[in-house]
Amino acid sequence: LRLVAVLKTILEGEKAAVLKRDRHLPLSFHRHQEELKFSLGLQRLQHRVHEIQALRDGPKGEGPGQDGAPLGPHGPCCPQELPSLILEAVKELEAAKQQVLKRIQIWKRQQQLAGNGALFEENVTPLQKRCESLVEVYFQLHQQVMAAGAELGAELLPRLLERFNEVLSSLVKR
Repeated sequence: LRLVAVLKTILEGEKAAVLKRDRHLPLSFHRHQEELKFSLGLQRLQHRVHEIQALRDGPKGEGPGQDGAPLGPHGPCCPQELPSLILEAVKELEAAKQQVLKRIQIWKRQQQLAGNGALFEENVTPLQKRCESLVEVYFQLHQQVMAAGAELGAELLPRLLERFNEVLSSLVKR
């Protein structure tokens, strides 16, 4: 028992020294990089939603290439570009969802390790903000897809809605 008490004292001293040393370090490079990557993906997704809205609102009564027609990445936008643009946006939405689910899984694992004495940041605010911002963009994109339902066709719309439901259900379940 004396040996255990001595080892416990030594380990507590080492733990205090590590905590003192690491307290002054900034957010780790990897975590900061992950935050930037998610933020960039979310901004790209919001830009896609705005492109879809501009494409849907822009060419009413005007031919492509006339003054006032929205410009896409390769020149004037055509209605044929709408399905491919929406598919790209849904793909980016699914990638952002995967990043959020990965961060949730890491948070859960850190919570489990905290039971063994590992450091654990209990603040779930950054994780909550990620989820909220992703769901906000999800609803914007969903609204654009529903508004463009007739232009997407009877074959593509149900597939897109199924993908949307999968994204939302996986976020809610996890």
